[in-house]
Amino acid sequence: MTTLIKLEIVRALRNKKFMFFSVIYPPALYLIIAGGADSTPIPGMKLNMGLYFMVSMAAFGAMTAVLLGNSERIAKEREKGWVRQLRLTALPGRGYVAAKMAAAATVSLPSIVLVMLAAALVKGVRLEAWQWLAIAAGTWLGSFVFAALGVAIGYLATGDAVRPIAMLIYFGLAFLGGLWMPLTILPQWVQDIAEWLPTHAYTALGTAVEAGGAPHVKDIALLAGYLVLFAGGAAWLYRKDTRKA
Repeated sequence: MTTLIKLEIVRALRNKKFMFFSVIYPPALYLIIAGGADSTPIPGMKLNMGLYFMVSMAAFGAMTAVLLGNSERIAKEREKGWVRQLRLTALPGRGYVAAKMAAAATVSLPSIVLVMLAAALVKGVRLEAWQWLAIAAGTWLGSFVFAALGVAIGYLATGDAVRPIAMLIYFGLAFLGGLWMPLTILPQWVQDIAEWLPTHAYTALGTAVEAGGAPHVKDIALLAGYLVLFAGGAAWLYRKDTRKA
């Protein structure tokens, strides 16, 4: 399992096209969205747009790497027979899922850091040292939830269908979770749905720290629950695919 994790990380880092969209795209998008934002507080929140979108775009960038990248690669690997070769080894389902999650999370870290650098250098965001570290750590650790979801989608969909399915889930979770705009300015029914979505809990980790507090226990518990659900489902689909073969 350790060997596979190393191989997956190296392969992900060598994919220049994937690295560009996963690492450069999120900070560029942050500067476009938050570029003209001022320091006026968001209605119903203590944060301004520059602070809010720093966390949401860091989360969005991490999701790009771990969800879209993971699902498409796995679906293509299944079609090419690579996963069939892995099934001939003693690698357990949890080992395969762990390797894919580790590789995806490795790529998501530079994206998170670059968004935060753009916020500090271009938008003038100023936080305490512990807040920068806590936001980076929380956003990176939270990305494992969506890495597991990406593995599950890669086993649910075929190579031709995986992209539209992953994109639908990706953008749906991003919008309903408040990554594109603060939930306080969206309809109440969207806010009610968002309360139980992993994307809302994911960004809430960083926004709580930005406001000077600690992440809420509910958000941490919700992410932990989704991680168990997605990782368990991905491992089950891997074993199911093995029995089918």
